Amino acid sequence: MADNASDKADFLTGVQTITKALEVLGFVPILIGGMALVILGSRRVTQDFDFVIAKPAESYNQILDVFYDQGFQLAAKVNDRAEITSTIDSRKVAKIRLKLDLPASAYFLNPKTGLRIDLLFDFPIPAQELAAEAVAIKVRSSIFRVASDAHLLRLKQIAKRARTKAGDADDIAFLQARQQSRKIK
Repeated sequence: MADNASDKADFLTGVQTITKALEVLGFVPILIGGMALVILGSRRVTQDFDFVIAKPAESYNQILDVFYDQGFQLAAKVNDRAEITSTIDSRKVAKIRLKLDLPASAYFLNPKTGLRIDLLFDFPIPAQELAAEAVAIKVRSSIFRVASDAHLLRLKQIAKRARTKAGDADDIAFLQARQQSRKIK
């Protein structure tokens, strides 16, 4: 992620621009993953913003337009550390790729800024279910819908079963401690 406060503010503005544009298309982007935990007070380090939205059906072109209009490109390759190693600079090729693949998720990178935004399409929990309990949280001048603690915990448990990422156990412990502290209050 960015090294200084100005870059972080620019990232927030960039992400807010994307989420607002997705909302105009009728989607409800729900923030999950590491950045959601950071917003909730975790000290974890993360490299991207992860959002769950409803499956696009016929809206892949409009979604790609939102991202490409803001300087993002669709990931073409991701390595075993989940880092984007190449992107598709042609919007037309990206549209064809998404329509053919119909992926469960799509990763976008802005090559100039390094900002990465991942979209998960009703995966691994449907967006509507997440939205029902999501909380609006203001960060500086941006408002994000963040998945509930219970959903974030469930998502982290799903992720931990599917991969061996050291930080998942720490994230689960953070969320469990949040839940415990709320029960005490």
